Amino acid sequence: MEWNPAGNGGAGNRSPRAAPLLRLRPMSLSVRIEEEIKAAMKARETEKLGALRMLKSSLKYAAIEKGVGHEAALADAEVITVLRKRIKQCQDAMAGFAQGGRDEQAAQEKAELVLLEAYLPAALSGEELSALVREAIAETGATSKAQIGAVMKVVMAKAAGRTEGKAVNTEVLEQLG
Repeated sequence: MEWNPAGNGGAGNRSPRAAPLLRLRPMSLSVRIEEEIKAAMKARETEKLGALRMLKSSLKYAAIEKGVGHEAALADAEVITVLRKRIKQCQDAMAGFAQGGRDEQAAQEKAELVLLEAYLPAALSGEELSALVREAIAETGATSKAQIGAVMKVVMAKAAGRTEGKAVNTEVLEQLG
């Protein structure tokens, strides 16, 4: 038998080199959502499937708006932005249903909200947010509340979807005093 440098397996492969290690990239959020849709279809989880399909529809609209062909082309940061919009919609719908005395629909919105929040990255702790704001204030040289926009822009870029703008605004106002 001959030595096979191609290393395609087989009985005659006497390659002295070890097989290369597979390095798998982490699954993007849009691919993960697509896989979850398939799993929900197989498991016949209708409520989860409905919520994920609504999210996929929102992602598709975002992809069209961006000018790319498919929602899988969206970066995770863009997917997180769409997720946050859907979560906000669920919160608003939940409040409206509760106010109108439609508790069953409010409960459905709450369930969808919990499902969608599972796709968000871990939120920044108070200390992490405070440190990010301090860094951004030092970086921008902000000294007054008039410069809040510049500080917020830096913090939101560094936070990468791990916090809401309202929390950042509150912390910036507190630190700029």
